[in-house]
Amino acid sequence: MYLATTGRRDAPPRPAGTRRRVPGTVLALGAVSLVTDVSSEMVTAVLPLYLVLGLGLSPLQFGLLDGLTTGATALVRLLGGAGADRGGRHKQVAGLGYALSACSRLGLLLAGGAPGWIAGALAADRLGKGVRTAPRDALITLHSPPEDLGRAFGVHRAMDTTGALLGPLAAFALLWATADAYDAVFAVSACTGAFGVLLWLLFVPGRNAGHGRLPDSGRPRAPEVPQDPEGLPGARREAPAAARARGGLLAVPRSPAYRRIVLVAVLLGAATVGDSFLYLLLQRRLDLDAPWFPFLPLGAAAVYLLLAVPAGRLADRFGRRRPLLYGHGALLLAYGLLLAPVPGPAALAGVLGLLGIFYAATDGVLMALTGPFLAEGRQAGGLAVVQTAQALARLGAAVGFGALWTASGPETALVTALLALAAALGCAARLLPSGPTPEGTTT
Repeated sequence: MYLATTGRRDAPPRPAGTRRRVPGTVLALGAVSLVTDVSSEMVTAVLPLYLVLGLGLSPLQFGLLDGLTTGATALVRLLGGAGADRGGRHKQVAGLGYALSACSRLGLLLAGGAPGWIAGALAADRLGKGVRTAPRDALITLHSPPEDLGRAFGVHRAMDTTGALLGPLAAFALLWATADAYDAVFAVSACTGAFGVLLWLLFVPGRNAGHGRLPDSGRPRAPEVPQDPEGLPGARREAPAAARARGGLLAVPRSPAYRRIVLVAVLLGAATVGDSFLYLLLQRRLDLDAPWFPFLPLGAAAVYLLLAVPAGRLADRFGRRRPLLYGHGALLLAYGLLLAPVPGPAALAGVLGLLGIFYAATDGVLMALTGPFLAEGRQAGGLAVVQTAQALARLGAAVGFGALWTASGPETALVTALLALAAALGCAARLLPSGPTPEGTTT
C-alpha cells in the first residue's frame, strides 16, 4: 500500500532541481485518451444542440436523458473495477470499455433521430466509459511513484484534454463543410474511436505493476506505514493488503479517510451542474448561432490543458486537499457569474475560464488523493467506488436541475445549485482527510 501521508523512508531524497520523467505507460495511456476524447467530444460538443434545438427535447427531457445515461455506468464501474483487480486484468477490462464506446458512435449514426435509439447509443458510450475509467486510472496509480501521482494524473489529463480541444474543432469543421450534417460527425467519430482502440492494443502494457515493482521507474514500493483516520502516522496499523484483497469489492472502503473521500465526492457531485447545462445557459444569454455552439467547450478545455500539469505538481508539493476545494470554489464562482449582471463577453470568458480551473484542480487530483488510501490489489475497485459515487450524485444533480429549469426557469435552478454547492463545500472542508507532501507533513 502506498504511503498515505508520510514521506518515503526507503527512498533517497530527490536532488534539488531534478525532474523525474513521466512513466512511459502514463504517456501511452494519455495518447489513447487523447484520440478517444477527439472521438467522444465530437459528439458531446454537438449533442445538446442536436437534441434540444434539432429534435426539440425540453430541458427536463435532456436532463433525464443525460442523467440516466450517466447513472447507467454506476454498476458497471464497480464491476469493471473489481474485474480489473481480479488477476490484474486492467488492460483487458479497460480495452473492452474503449471498444464499446467506439461502437456506440455507430449506434448514433444508425439511430436516425429516434430518441430511444439515441438513448441506447448514449448509454453504450457511458457504459464503455464506466468500464474503462477505473482500470485506466489504476494503471496510472500502479505505474507512477506515489509522491508523483498528482503530476502523473495531470499529464494524463492534459493529453486527454488535448483531445477535448480537437474534438469540438473537428465537429465544427464537419458541420460547416456538410451544412449541419450530424451524421458526418457521428461517422468520423466512430472511425476515430476505432483508432483509439488500436492504439490501446498496441502500446499499453498487458500486465500491471501491482506486485512490488514499478516497471517504468524500476524502484520498489515503499513499505506500509500505520496511520490514523486523519492520515497521521503511528495511531494504528492497517490489516495486511493480502488479507484485505480477499474481502471483495466491499472490503475496499475500510479506511475512515477513504470513506470520507467517498462522502465528499457524493456531496460535491450532487451540487455539480453538468457542463451541457452551463453551455446551454451561455448560448441563451449570448444568443449564439447554432454553428458556434461546439466552440463553447474549447475555452474550458484550453484552460484545463494549461493548468492540469501545474495543478498536479502543486498538489504533490503542498497537499491534494486544497486544490480539490479551490477547484469547486471556482465552479461556485462560475455559477455566480452566470447570475451576475455582467456583459455577455465577460460572462463567456469568465465562466469558461472558471470551468477549466475547476476541472484542472479536481479531476486528476481527486484520483491522486484517493490512491494512497487504497489496499494493494484493490486500486481499480477503490477508484471505481469513488467514481461511481460521484456519477450517481451527478445523476441526481442533472435530473434535479433539468426539472427546476423546466418548472421555474433557469435562474431559480442556478440559484439552487449555487446554494447547494456552497453548503457542500463547507462540509467537504471539514470532512476531507489530509494528503501527503514530499516532506512527510500533512495539510
